[in-house]
Amino acid sequence: MEQTEREVISVTELNLYIKDKIESDFLLRGILVRGEISNFKRYSSGHCYFTLKDEACAVRAVMFKFDALSLNFQPTDGMKVIALGRAGVYERDGQYQLYVSQMRQDGLGSLYEAYENLKAKLNAEGLFDENKKRPIPEFPNRIGVITSPTGAAVRDIINITGRRYPSAEVVVYPAIVQGSESVPTLLAGLNYFGYTKLTDVIIIGRGGGSIEDLWSFNDERVVRAVAASPVPVISAVGHETDFTLCDFAADLRAPTPSAAAECATPDREQLTERIAQTKSRLTVLTEKEISARKDKLKRLSSSRVLTDPQNFILDRKVALDIITEKLTDKLKIQIQNKKTELKEHTATLNALNPLSVLSRGYSAAFDENGNVIKSINQIKNGEKISTKVSDGTIISTVMSTEMNEVKKHGKEKNEF
Repeated sequence: MEQTEREVISVTELNLYIKDKIESDFLLRGILVRGEISNFKRYSSGHCYFTLKDEACAVRAVMFKFDALSLNFQPTDGMKVIALGRAGVYERDGQYQLYVSQMRQDGLGSLYEAYENLKAKLNAEGLFDENKKRPIPEFPNRIGVITSPTGAAVRDIINITGRRYPSAEVVVYPAIVQGSESVPTLLAGLNYFGYTKLTDVIIIGRGGGSIEDLWSFNDERVVRAVAASPVPVISAVGHETDFTLCDFAADLRAPTPSAAAECATPDREQLTERIAQTKSRLTVLTEKEISARKDKLKRLSSSRVLTDPQNFILDRKVALDIITEKLTDKLKIQIQNKKTELKEHTATLNALNPLSVLSRGYSAAFDENGNVIKSINQIKNGEKISTKVSDGTIISTVMSTEMNEVKKHGKEKNEF
């Protein structure tokens, strides 16, 4: 029996045939699939691409923007979900995938749950406290990089650093960034740079991947070592949407390794522009200052004190004469006032002077001892007394004394 010749078909026709078979199956049009999200990506278009997996298998999935807008949560790697959708084939690649129209959470995946528990624990200890974050040096001399020596991350960091700030030296500590052997090498890199203080800043990280791929950067030992590093640390793990616990413990989180290199270095072109602007401003300020000093010097050089010093001296002499005259007049007035006061005091003293009383016809008698005779009882007949008058002294001998009539009559009255 002869074998009939079979029809030859193209790859496209094969894929379209399989696509039609799968997508025409009623059971595959609205199925509920339980799985754990891995390698979730949301693109600028709004479409979401990810993988759903369980312990044994995985299937690619896509959720277009219109359907993704209905989500009431943010899908992340490690999250368990139940997805409603249909099975379909992307004929270009010949791969079948799940087109998801709705999705809800179905509890947390084990890794994600461990991530959240450790995050809460370390946060309660203050390991992620923003007040503990240190500033990144503005002009680093050396940048330490802990990553795979063969990955794209280290090439990006070296290229960007060389372009932006070529004077900085990049020191790479080769580390394993994935798997069971990665944690010891990451710790060794942190200990090396922290102990030697060879660098001014450390970048630790790797390129993107699933939550399993990035899990080494969620290890408690690595996170604590990042927080305790004596040298400021920039964490650059995965893509912009990836977050690890190292990101929270580091002094600065960069969304990608390339961004970390930009955060660690100033831009040479911007520095050149800043220097040029500063130089220009200093030049303008210096010219203004020199111009102002010249104007001041010109004013001073044209002043009379320099152009005609003799007249300046004469002006000062005239001013001195005027001041001297004013002082003399004030002194004369003060002297006259003092003379007037002296006359008034003299008149008062003269009025109280006993001699002035004598000049009016009065006299004062003194005994031989010079005591003023106030009563006839102070002397006896035959004693010498002196009588002081306005123009001299009279010396006489007491022949007799006679009491006043008033005193005499008073004495007589007392006798009665």
